[in-house]
Amino acid sequence: MLSLHTIKPAKNSQKKHKQIGRGGKRGSYSGKGIKGQKARSGVSGLKRLGMRQLVEQTHKLKGFKSHNLKPEILNLDILNKNFGNGDKISPEILKQKKLVDKIERGVKILGSGKIEIKLEVENCEVSKSAEDKIVTAGGSILKKEEKKKKI
Repeated sequence: MLSLHTIKPAKNSQKKHKQIGRGGKRGSYSGKGIKGQKARSGVSGLKRLGMRQLVEQTHKLKGFKSHNLKPEILNLDILNKNFGNGDKISPEILKQKKLVDKIERGVKILGSGKIEIKLEVENCEVSKSAEDKIVTAGGSILKKEEKKKKI
């Protein structure tokens, strides 16, 4: 019958912990030499190697920092204020008008706010809500041509 007290780990699945200083192959000093800090128990390897100060000096960064670069973000109400009817919008034009700082990471338009003008958006990422609002206002969105990988 199978019960908790009859369950045992598979053979050779658990490695036996090496005991030193308990008789057997390593006697008396157990390979630690005679006396001194390195011979004592409970002294960490970092302290022995002189790395303790180095570890304590480095900052423990909190949180998580993503390696994926995020695009510059704009909302529709900003576009509504700064552009006229039928204007084209591209990352280069947004940088010229100083609405974004860096265009290397790309530009994304979000759907916060109202839009009452026709806009032609090129080479920008657009959220679903922003796309719906732009299209209902009579504008159009030209998506980036995706680079095809050569096999």
